[in-house]
Amino acid sequence: MKKITVLLAEDHMIVREGLRALLHLEDDIEVIAEAENGRQTVELTRKLSPAVVVMDIAMPLLNGMEATRQILHAQPATRVLILSAHSDDAYIEQVMALGASGYLIKQTAASALAKAVRAVAGGKSFFSPAVSRRLSQYEKVAGRGAAQKPHPLHLTSRETEVLQLIAEGMANKQIAAELGISIKTVEKHRQSLMDKLNVHDTAGLTRHAIAAGIIESSVQPTTG
Repeated sequence: MKKITVLLAEDHMIVREGLRALLHLEDDIEVIAEAENGRQTVELTRKLSPAVVVMDIAMPLLNGMEATRQILHAQPATRVLILSAHSDDAYIEQVMALGASGYLIKQTAASALAKAVRAVAGGKSFFSPAVSRRLSQYEKVAGRGAAQKPHPLHLTSRETEVLQLIAEGMANKQIAAELGISIKTVEKHRQSLMDKLNVHDTAGLTRHAIAAGIIESSVQPTTG
């Protein structure tokens, strides 16, 4: 029997261990890798091509929404199943617009995880009951002519990456090293972000990152 290969993307080790233990009980599912941040998730997915990525949204270095966008652009055959504590409509609509195949809220019963993995691996969708209700309401509104929401800040993938790292408190030199680009390029991205978002300091960029769900509100804006 060919097993469904899964990559777990979650920055809290105790949560990852719990998810791995749950899926280990299933004969037809195999966890082949784990990632603690979004950038590692993208890299491991490109290397291993898992059938399903179980993806948290709030992760360091690269959040789950941007990781989902990059993964599905590079490897559309991989299915992304969101598993998040966030149940806000904005989060749900954004990741579904990006192409995620399912969305589980972490308060969902543990038994739903394996069912969701099987469903999305088989080309179907799977949602927590509360998410299903919200999506039904959203689709009704969309059916009446509402336009699909664009990427929240109209930013490129690289700009989104730079914005998250700025909001996490990294200096230009650190961002350049993390992304493998020059400091001058980081400075250009920072200026582009300020121009697009009409803000003039790091605190303003951080506030926008929080509002867009790129980082969590527990990250405190710095001055600058």
